[in-house]
Amino acid sequence: MLNKKTVDDFNASGRRVLVRCDFNVPLKAGEITDETRIVAALPTIKKLIADGGKVILCSHLGKVKNGPNEGESLAPVAKRLSEKLGKEVTFVSDYNVTGADATAAVEAMQPGDVVLLQNTRFRGAEETKNGEAFSKELAALCDDYVCDAFGSSHRAHASVAGVTEFVRAKGGNCAVGYLMQKEIDFLGNAVNNPVRPFVAILGGAKVADKLNVISNLLEKCDTLIIGGGMAYTFLKAQGYEIGTSLCDDSKLDYCKEMMAKAEQLGKKLLLPVDTVVTAAFPNPIDAEIATEVYASTEIPADKMGMDIGPKTQALYAEAVKSAKTVVWNGPMGVFENPTLAAGTIAVAKSLAETDATTIIGGGDSAAAVNQLGFGDKMSHISTGGGASLEFLEGKDLPGVVAADDK
Repeated sequence: MLNKKTVDDFNASGRRVLVRCDFNVPLKAGEITDETRIVAALPTIKKLIADGGKVILCSHLGKVKNGPNEGESLAPVAKRLSEKLGKEVTFVSDYNVTGADATAAVEAMQPGDVVLLQNTRFRGAEETKNGEAFSKELAALCDDYVCDAFGSSHRAHASVAGVTEFVRAKGGNCAVGYLMQKEIDFLGNAVNNPVRPFVAILGGAKVADKLNVISNLLEKCDTLIIGGGMAYTFLKAQGYEIGTSLCDDSKLDYCKEMMAKAEQLGKKLLLPVDTVVTAAFPNPIDAEIATEVYASTEIPADKMGMDIGPKTQALYAEAVKSAKTVVWNGPMGVFENPTLAAGTIAVAKSLAETDATTIIGGGDSAAAVNQLGFGDKMSHISTGGGASLEFLEGKDLPGVVAADDK
């Protein structure tokens, strides 16, 4: 899955190239509030323009639960892209995405032109039978296809994977863009071919979300660090009182199995040794709140664990210090609250100070690292939450698998 044809492996001169981007940007009253994903797509788009390709862009935006609507149109993205590229991006507003308007816009293109199609989710469920017709129509618009939407690459959708079958059938290239290549290089190599010692840090609320990730990483890493809400299920599985802390009782046996697996494989599995507790969950989430610190083996029955304590912060920082590769997915506590962000900040700081290759696996940990101002100190911050988790699980991602092998 790791050796894929990229945009550097073919010349797009005079060819129509369909690029699946991730323009799923946050909008407020029709204005883009965070353009990170647009900026991330620019290198691939600029390369294809420089080649003299005719660049056709597509993406989804939002969940589109109630059918096509102007609130989830890609029109604001076309406007911002035009500014970023310094040239007009022709927007096809047709809710059908690949209808007569799209065909006409593509036919009128000159080398170096850029067209943006409407939100792919406006066509309905891309992964169903309807997806095949949509895949064919997308393929009819182009000669080559490039997937640069890592955040969607775990979905077997028409615009992500389905289209490749029909592009390939007519002799076209199916490649990955620079953003996808970077994700494959960092995440793929970190998990499958890491420079050791390899430390993996998993946080977040639920054990259920990370079942296969825990099992897969135990086989790959040297040390696995557990923090966040899911640490309490592990502590309870060891027979400790965890008070009113978050716990997934149905996963206690699984946690016991994973601790046994770590021992059997000779891997270190680190759990919190002390815990920051509160009387209840903060409401609102960023409200001022009184905290106490207890040993993780002595959490009072009426208290709730909210973050890793200072001794655990030091323990985890020490484990990171000697690492050569670190992958981190999931915060250590309720990082949205300033009082309960200390554990997440301490882990981010230890990653920022190490010489190791540091990879942040998307989602909340990416948000935390960026919010806390450590983003530029990390080797790589993944653009896909769900996709990076599935990569860490060892799963094949449809959007990656669908690209041509080199």
